[in-house]
Amino acid sequence: MTKQAAGAVRCAAVLALAWACTQAWAGTVTVVTSFPKELTQAYKTTFEKANPGIRIEILNKNTVQGMAYIRELPVGQRPDVFWASAPDAFEVLAGQGLLEAIPDLVNKAAPTKVGAYPINPADFKYLGQALAGYGIMWNTRYVAANKLPPPKQWAELVKPLYFGHLAMSSPSRSGTTHLTVETMLQGEGWDKGWSQILQIAGNCAAITERSFGVPDGVNNGQFGIGLVIDFFGLAGKYSGFPVDFHYPDVTAVVPANIGLVVGAKNRDEAKKFISYTVSLEGQQLLYDPKISRLPIMPPESMGGKAPAGYPNPFEIAKRAKVQFNSDLSEARYNVVSAVFDQTITFRLKELQAATKAIHAAEAAMAKKANPKAAQLVKEAREAAYTPVVDTAKVADQAFLAMFAANKKDAAVNKGVTALENHWNTSAKQNYERARSLAEQALVALK
Repeated sequence: MTKQAAGAVRCAAVLALAWACTQAWAGTVTVVTSFPKELTQAYKTTFEKANPGIRIEILNKNTVQGMAYIRELPVGQRPDVFWASAPDAFEVLAGQGLLEAIPDLVNKAAPTKVGAYPINPADFKYLGQALAGYGIMWNTRYVAANKLPPPKQWAELVKPLYFGHLAMSSPSRSGTTHLTVETMLQGEGWDKGWSQILQIAGNCAAITERSFGVPDGVNNGQFGIGLVIDFFGLAGKYSGFPVDFHYPDVTAVVPANIGLVVGAKNRDEAKKFISYTVSLEGQQLLYDPKISRLPIMPPESMGGKAPAGYPNPFEIAKRAKVQFNSDLSEARYNVVSAVFDQTITFRLKELQAATKAIHAAEAAMAKKANPKAAQLVKEAREAAYTPVVDTAKVADQAFLAMFAANKKDAAVNKGVTALENHWNTSAKQNYERARSLAEQALVALK
């Protein structure tokens, strides 16, 4: 074979390979999601079987990381689909012009609202794909062995008997935890809500790296009780783990969502996948025990597939005390995450120590009245459980705007970092003071 002929063969081979890659790429839908593998694999398998020319590629990132990933890529290189629980995260992306309206993909058999909350936004920049509420899961063997009553309300989790038995994640690491925390804040009000969250966190054995760490720990008995989105608790229960789950009164039912990214590589294939996830067949997949999510369609519209005793989100929404405000959540999204991390995630040991000392002093006071000790404990509680950002500050639009601005701006980053450092230092000082005051109360009682 001549050199020219060999070159021609090589060239043809390269062109053929390039064409094959192009064809394969054209049929690939890249999905950025915070959802666990059990859910994404089920949808990937069933969709690819029904659509053999399309491949689903899953990029698993937590909600905050997924949002940043989409923002940072240019048009034409972005993933195709964003799929996560947090409606406020979708509002942020929609507000930044990163999600495309898809009204043609709406499942018209689904109700327009769950409770008072729209299943789909008015501009259809994303769609509700499942429904979710927030609550408490517990390991039935663990609570029995430790003689703990299964908690049914958030307020119960502040009690001393739960010290060291709880676990939760951080809003900055988990969109579902962000929704759980925001639901408490909206249900109780900012100041009272943060006081409750700080007391619950003080009782926690751990703030986990990912939201999955909480249900995994409860399922295997590492933790007794976890604060979770419902599908974590339900999936454990219906998969046969010794766990149960309850919706507190202060909860909300809101959609978990799916959206088409502006500048996606494979728009048409992505739309087919989104359409499948909200179709009757796609909704029925949510009843898989390993998934255990709540469909956007009422149980009577699910073709008889709803398991006996399965939660009805529309009934839960009727009695839920929180009508979730996604605009409010979006406006203070980054502030909530920053306050939590600086005062809880990064200062958990100090908060635990303060909480333990307060519990000990209160237990001693229950046996012996002492006005001086009572005043010291009151001051300890105020030091430990008063939020570093109060209601007035979080209503300041300039303050909120600073946290919503691009941190790549040096001036913005400097200002935010200075505030976060101040909160962190203040939290440390507050917890140490609280522990000292509680210990002084114990001395006064002797």
